[in-house]
Amino acid sequence: MHVTVNGVRLYVDIEGAGLVPDGPRMREKPTLVLLHGGPGFDHSMYKPIFSALSDIAQIVYFDHRGCGRSENGPTDRWRLDQWGDDVRTLCDTLGIENPIVLGTSFGGFVAQAYATRHPGHAAKLILISTAARFDFQEVYAAFERLGGAEAEEAARGYLSAPSDTTRAVYRKVCVPLYAPRNHADDGSWLARAITRNDTGVHFNGPDKEHGRFDFRDALAHISCPVLVMAGDNDPITPIVFSEQIAASLPPERVRFKRFAGCGHGIVADDRDGALQAIRDFIHA
Repeated sequence: MHVTVNGVRLYVDIEGAGLVPDGPRMREKPTLVLLHGGPGFDHSMYKPIFSALSDIAQIVYFDHRGCGRSENGPTDRWRLDQWGDDVRTLCDTLGIENPIVLGTSFGGFVAQAYATRHPGHAAKLILISTAARFDFQEVYAAFERLGGAEAEEAARGYLSAPSDTTRAVYRKVCVPLYAPRNHADDGSWLARAITRNDTGVHFNGPDKEHGRFDFRDALAHISCPVLVMAGDNDPITPIVFSEQIAASLPPERVRFKRFAGCGHGIVADDRDGALQAIRDFIHA
């Protein structure tokens, strides 16, 4: 279905009941709002894996503006402040109170924009394979470690000068390095996704939104519990980025979980371990 949020129709899908029978009463499950990566991909990255959590939470999937099945809206609003505000307005429109908001990669950037611009709204925050500030040199070095000079050149070529041409090379050379070499990835997740290259090209790069955001100082004022999850073989958001997030948060609020041998897609690389960490955090 589509829901109009801040003047733009966003695609939304909801899995599981919010109220469930529990003996003589109706019990309300928490709502888990999933913010997908990209930008330029869609919410399908979370399906079907996150269905495993529908027994403990109602799950809200949606596509950010300019992504997937959602409308573009004005391209000058393809900014993290707007994407973050969209999360808050979507919750208000759907009547979601005290959501648990989970963001992966770019979705983690959006989750931080939302949480720092709307303090006290989220019940809990889950940040997976993301960054409070993007260090491009660190990323180029990580790709070189995993894929040699070819991967470093492809990453530098796209991220320093985004275009359809450099993005195609990046996708061919660098995206396969998101997963560990022994990971049996058939590429079906990428084939299923609606890819919007124009959104990625608009966002990526040191001189664009990708290089301007910095949530480190604002994270110190987060008042809800936060789970930070990171893989130690992630080239596009190296684990040092997540360590920086954890260090920026109030120490009594943060729980940091390191996943050995995992790349950018922690939930795909260690499904059982990642889902258990999320489940434990929701229950906590």
